[in-house]
Amino acid sequence: MSITASEYFRAKLQCEIDVMEVAESEPGSLVVVDTRRQSSWDHGHIPGAVHMPTAQIPARAPDLIPAESQIVVYSWGPGCNGSTFAALAFAELGYSVKEMIGGIEYWIRNGLPVETAAGAVQNKPDALVTAHTA
Repeated sequence: MSITASEYFRAKLQCEIDVMEVAESEPGSLVVVDTRRQSSWDHGHIPGAVHMPTAQIPARAPDLIPAESQIVVYSWGPGCNGSTFAALAFAELGYSVKEMIGGIEYWIRNGLPVETAAGAVQNKPDALVTAHTA
């Protein structure tokens, strides 16, 4: 079966969300899941995110995340497809899931807060990647 470019991109947009849409979403409307390994999580993650490495999703998700939740997964950034594998794992469990394009790299580059062991940190937005300024 062949699909048109229009059909492909329409379907792709239903499965992706950008960092600013996540940041500006209604509190509690999304379950944001960091799919990276423990050391990456410890280095810094999106405040309020759930830490669930991809390999753990099939075993842990049904007990931790209600089935009707809108899931948003992320990994490091555009050079990493870890969040794609995580999105597939959630989708195969029947969850509504979107992949946050740009990952935590573009979250940080947009000047959004990151939770670290030392507390929340926030960098100045990179003007090359965002029209939003602090």
